[in-house]
Amino acid sequence: MAGRVLLDTNVIIAFFSGEKAVSQRFTDAEVLVSSTVLGELYYGARKSAHAAANITRIEQFASQLYGRIRDRLRLKGRPIPENDIWIAAVALQHGLPLATRDEHFNKVDGLRTENW
Repeated sequence: MAGRVLLDTNVIIAFFSGEKAVSQRFTDAEVLVSSTVLGELYYGARKSAHAAANITRIEQFASQLYGRIRDRLRLKGRPIPENDIWIAAVALQHGLPLATRDEHFNKVDGLRTENW
C-alpha cells in the first residue's frame, strides 16, 4: 500500500508485536498517528506490566515522522530548525496546512503552508 494512511491503535500494537505483514505495509506508506491514538497507546502502556518499556516504544514510534522529515531535509542540504521539524511533523500527521510566516517550511515535502 503506497500513500498516506492514518493508523488505528490496534495496527500500531500489531506492529509493536512484530507482525511482519503490518511491518511490510509500512515500507511504502507515509503513516500518520492521531493524538487520540497516541493517548490510547500511552494509557495502555501506563497500565501494563512493562509501562516504562512500552512508553519508550511509543515515543520512538511517534518520533519516526520527525526523523524522516529531518533526514529528507539533510539529504537535500536544506535543514530547518529542530522545533520547526516537529511542528511540520504534527501538521503532516494530521493532514493540516500550517499557518506560518517562515518560508523554510516550504522545504518540507508534502507540507501545505499558508502565509498568515
